[in-house]
Amino acid sequence: MQKAWIYEEHGPKEVLELREIAVPRLKHNQLLVQVRAAALNPIDSKMRQRPIVPACFPMIPGCDMAGVVTKKGDSVLEFKIGDEVYGNIQDFCADEVKQLGTLAEFIVVEEHLVALKPKNLSFEEAASLPVAVQTAIQGFRTAGFKEGQSVFVVGGAGGVGTLVVQLAKYLFGASKVVATTSTAKLKFVKSLGADTVVDYTKTRYEDIKEKYDLVYDTVGDSKNSSIVAEDHAPIIDITWPPSNPRAIHSGLTVSGEILEKLRPYLESGVLKAVIDPAGPFHFSDVPQAFGYLETGRARGKVVVSSFPRQSPSLMTLLID
Repeated sequence: MQKAWIYEEHGPKEVLELREIAVPRLKHNQLLVQVRAAALNPIDSKMRQRPIVPACFPMIPGCDMAGVVTKKGDSVLEFKIGDEVYGNIQDFCADEVKQLGTLAEFIVVEEHLVALKPKNLSFEEAASLPVAVQTAIQGFRTAGFKEGQSVFVVGGAGGVGTLVVQLAKYLFGASKVVATTSTAKLKFVKSLGADTVVDYTKTRYEDIKEKYDLVYDTVGDSKNSSIVAEDHAPIIDITWPPSNPRAIHSGLTVSGEILEKLRPYLESGVLKAVIDPAGPFHFSDVPQAFGYLETGRARGKVVVSSFPRQSPSLMTLLID
């Protein structure tokens, strides 16, 4: 048996319960991973709050994780027992979402969805990345962004926004990166690589005279932020449905290959994981972590750590 956070009905964070459940069984193409850290995403809250996708109860929330491979299926070729891996285990292009998310001691995941954890990252840092960075990259691809273009990022301090700013500056070769945030986070967003940071509590979009080659909206305000886009420039909105009919909704491509390609940027420190300073939250405090996420005030990612750890002898009994 293992400990896991589950819910058996849609609703607020109070529907979450910590229970003991069976360790999941492997399929031939899967890894069994002992989770060391997980990150929370808005999609985790939305899936718990209402039936936005078909789901079978009980559900364990969570998409992002980092941990250690404890067992592998017969057809797994890329990983071995003991490897430290990370990834988004929920492939949203699949026919259905997994019942067993990452807020559990052990999870199963297809090998093509994960990558080796960069050596210089902690489990917490690695767990914070997959959904956010996959989302961020997909937006640039959807927009057809080209080196030398300018980008205006709405929500530069959030889980996705912190990575959009860094990717624009250091990977996609933007000529100018402008991002919005609140007064308290201006210096923080500037430190991520933004050339200019706009305090949205003091400056309206209408007051911004310059126009940009891409507006990348991470907060769902495209009905208003679109005013700073050049004529015919793409407007990316990662929320659904976009509040502006002109905006293009951008989802994410779930792939371990994407994470593997980012390895040199992460290991060199060019690209940085950002964990909200309120965390990491303890595994026993998952409802509080969701409560914090749902305030919408997080800086970077909300991460859960301090997962229960089985002794090696007991773990062998559990997974055999």
